[in-house]
Amino acid sequence: MKIEQYRIDQHNEGLLGKHNNQFIFLKEQLGEQGIDANAIVKTLQAFQVAIPSWALGTGGTRFGRFSGAGEPGSLEEKIEDVGILHALNRSSGSISLHIPWDIPKDADAIIQLASSLDLKFDAVNSNTFQDQKNQELSYKYGSLSHVDPKVRKQAVDHNIEVIKYGKELGSKALSIWLSDGSCFPGQSNFVKSFQNTLESLQEIYAALPEDWKVFVEYKAYEPNFYSTVIQDWGSSLLFCQKLGPKADVLVDLGHHLPNANIEQIVATLMMEGRLAGFHFNDSKYGDDDLTVGSIRPYMLFLIFVELVEGMKRAGKGSDGFAWMIDASHNVKDPLEDLLQSVEAILLSYAQALILDSKKLEIARGENDVVLAQQLLQNAFRTDVRPLVREAMLHSGGSLDPIGLFRDLKVRNGLIAERGLVTVATGL
Repeated sequence: MKIEQYRIDQHNEGLLGKHNNQFIFLKEQLGEQGIDANAIVKTLQAFQVAIPSWALGTGGTRFGRFSGAGEPGSLEEKIEDVGILHALNRSSGSISLHIPWDIPKDADAIIQLASSLDLKFDAVNSNTFQDQKNQELSYKYGSLSHVDPKVRKQAVDHNIEVIKYGKELGSKALSIWLSDGSCFPGQSNFVKSFQNTLESLQEIYAALPEDWKVFVEYKAYEPNFYSTVIQDWGSSLLFCQKLGPKADVLVDLGHHLPNANIEQIVATLMMEGRLAGFHFNDSKYGDDDLTVGSIRPYMLFLIFVELVEGMKRAGKGSDGFAWMIDASHNVKDPLEDLLQSVEAILLSYAQALILDSKKLEIARGENDVVLAQQLLQNAFRTDVRPLVREAMLHSGGSLDPIGLFRDLKVRNGLIAERGLVTVATGL
C-alpha cells in the first residue's frame, strides 16, 4: 500500500488555515525573543529517525503477544510500512534491519523498493540474544563472552555476516546489543567475561569496512539479572575506547536503572566524542519500550537540550548521529504508535532549539538557579507543534499524520492486502 501525494495535499487543504494562524502567532512570539522560526523549521526538516524492522508488528511482554491484523509478513512489506510512515511525516526516511529476522534475499530488489519510497538503510543489528532455528550452538550462557571459544566464534561469525548484508544494502554501521551476563552470584567470572567479550568485539571490529562504525549498546539488566557484561555507559565506553575510533556508545533510553540522569550521560559521551546515537522509547519502571515521550516528556526535552548543545560544540548536524526508535507495544496499532513517537522526538528537538542557551549560560555563571529553571521550563512549556507541522508541510508530509492515517483507513487497506490473521516476521 502506498499513500499518494495528492491524498496528503487534499487532506492538508482542510487544515491549512488553522495551521497558518497558529504558525504565524508562534513565529511572532519567537521573533520577539530573537528566535528565527523558519531556521528551526529547516533544522527539523533535516532530522530523520530510523524505523526498526521489528517495530512494525505488534510487540508484547514475556507473558504474551497479541498479534494485530494486517501485520507485515515479509521484509518487503515492512519496507512498504516504513514508506507509509515516511510519506505521512517525511521524518522516517530510513529503516534499521535486524538480522536474522529480516535477511535481504535479493539486495538489489530490496534497494530498488526502498528507493521507490525514498528510503535508505540505517544501521544493521545482530542477534546473539536468542537461539535461531537450526543453530548449532546455544547462547543460553552467553555469546561473545561465552566460556566456550566455539560459541564465541559462532557469535563473531554471525556479526560479520550481518556486516556483509549491511554492505549490500548501503548501511554504514553495525549495532550490537549483548545480553550476556549472569543470573546468580558465582555463575560467571567478571574479568574473564569482559576479556572474552573484548576479544570477540576486536574480531568484529577488524572486519568493519573502512567507512563503517560499530555501535556498542549497554543494558543494566534483563535477560540476566545479577550481572550483564556491558551493564552501563561506562563499560560500553571502555569497550569502545579499547576497540578504536570506529566504535561509539549507543544509548537506549530504557536501558538504565530507575532515576538515572540520562542527560548527564549524554553530555559526557558527547564531550568525549563517543555518542553514536539513540534508541528512543519511554518507560515507567524499566525497559518498558513504551511510546516515546508518553511517560517522561520533560526528561526527553532535557536530553535534547544536551544533544543540541553537544552538536553545536562538535560542529555537527543531526545527520552526524544515528537516531532510531526501539519500542515494542502490545495494545496500539504499531504504525500509529510510531507516528506518535516520531512526533514526540521532533517536539522535544524543537523545544530544545528554542531554548535561549546564551541566557542559560549567563544564569549558570551567576549561579541564578531560579532563572536557569525558568528558561528551561519556558521552552518546554511552549507549544511548538506548529513548528513541527510546518516542517512536515514543507517536506511534503501531512499536517496531521495520524488523522490522515485514520481517514484513509490505512490499517483496513493493509488487512485487505495481507489478511486479518497475520504475524510480523521476527519477534
